[in-house]
Amino acid sequence: MTQPTDLSASSAAKLWQYFAVLITVAAFLLLSKLAWWQWQRAEEKTRQLQQIAHWQQQEGLPVAQLQAMSLPALDGAPLQGQVRWLSPYIWLLDNQIVHGRVGYDVIVPVQAQGSMFLLNLGWTAGRAERADLPEIVIPEIFELQGVLRTAPRPFLLGQNIESAAGYPQRIQAVLPQQLAEASGLQLLDAVFYQQHSDFIPHYQPVILPPEKHRAYALQWSLLAVAVVFVALAVRYQRSQHE
Repeated sequence: MTQPTDLSASSAAKLWQYFAVLITVAAFLLLSKLAWWQWQRAEEKTRQLQQIAHWQQQEGLPVAQLQAMSLPALDGAPLQGQVRWLSPYIWLLDNQIVHGRVGYDVIVPVQAQGSMFLLNLGWTAGRAERADLPEIVIPEIFELQGVLRTAPRPFLLGQNIESAAGYPQRIQAVLPQQLAEASGLQLLDAVFYQQHSDFIPHYQPVILPPEKHRAYALQWSLLAVAVVFVALAVRYQRSQHE
């Protein structure tokens, strides 16, 4: 009379083992993928910093080079020349913190010798009431002094451009192609960070250095190994009690 119960317990144990193996493999693959992704990010950041360091040793390129060279080759390049603001477009990049204060980065489109691109003019303080945007005065002509960064890929969840009757408009991320569609301008997939303006520049080449990404890669790798060891330890203990 006890045989069906024994078979049921045996089947449940085998089913548990099957799911345990499945979960272990899935966790190991996920953690390994995260480790690989962080390592790839470290390599990418290293190449970016090397290219930026190379450009820092060069003199400023004429802005006309935007049409003569590929954008990836110009990542980190200093440009020089005059550009004209494409009125009335002004975007305010939300949630920018400088010296402990919350405000906005001022983003405007400019044109020079046939090329249109975004200019980050730096930080300006927000107002006490979030609904009240700061008044922004933009000169018609700029003399470029700064660094060009290409193909920005910020992380974004939800809507980017807040609807407003006019300008400035609040945005959550600087996405040139999305802003190009909203404005009807043919913007390059790049942002120029102006170092001298009426606002406060706070440009950083990278937010997380390669060393941080490698540290995260090591953490994920160790977690992946730990998952396997824990699974083997649990399996060994169960076998000892059977």
